[in-house]
Amino acid sequence: MSNNNKIAVYPGSFDPFTLGHLDVVRRGSKIFNKLIVAVAENNSKNSLFKVSERTQIISDVLKKEQNISNKVEVKSFSGLLVDFVESENAIVVLRGLRALSDFDYEFQMAGVNARLSNKFETMFLMSSENQQFVASRLVKEIHRLGGDVSSFVPDLVNKFLNKKNN
Repeated sequence: MSNNNKIAVYPGSFDPFTLGHLDVVRRGSKIFNKLIVAVAENNSKNSLFKVSERTQIISDVLKKEQNISNKVEVKSFSGLLVDFVESENAIVVLRGLRALSDFDYEFQMAGVNARLSNKFETMFLMSSENQQFVASRLVKEIHRLGGDVSSFVPDLVNKFLNKKNN
């Protein structure tokens, strides 16, 4: 594969999209020619936002990122991640790691994906020091209980979270 085709897929539910997710997107966009933020349709999770809302919110957040907006796409998908990755001709699945507990789960998923397809690799990026504790589930819980989540999410995401409560 030529250097022009270094495509990575960064999958997740992104419910909501946090500053930790944005950090991975920024850093990943420096490594790959194209980065696809793949918003998963996951019916087993109790999502705050519909997949179409998450996709639009992330797209709007990334439009404000002038250094990366031309290298990053946001798409939704359902079904097997390996099928989506192959359909996008990606060579890497990019995942962020916050803590040891993330590693256990992500290691398992990387192994399963490798068994399902040998057409891509999984790459892990350690969270930046100031994002290691940020998790979407915690953001949702803090927000649900009336706490201020503005230091955990981009401003636009915070506005959408506040609209959800009204």
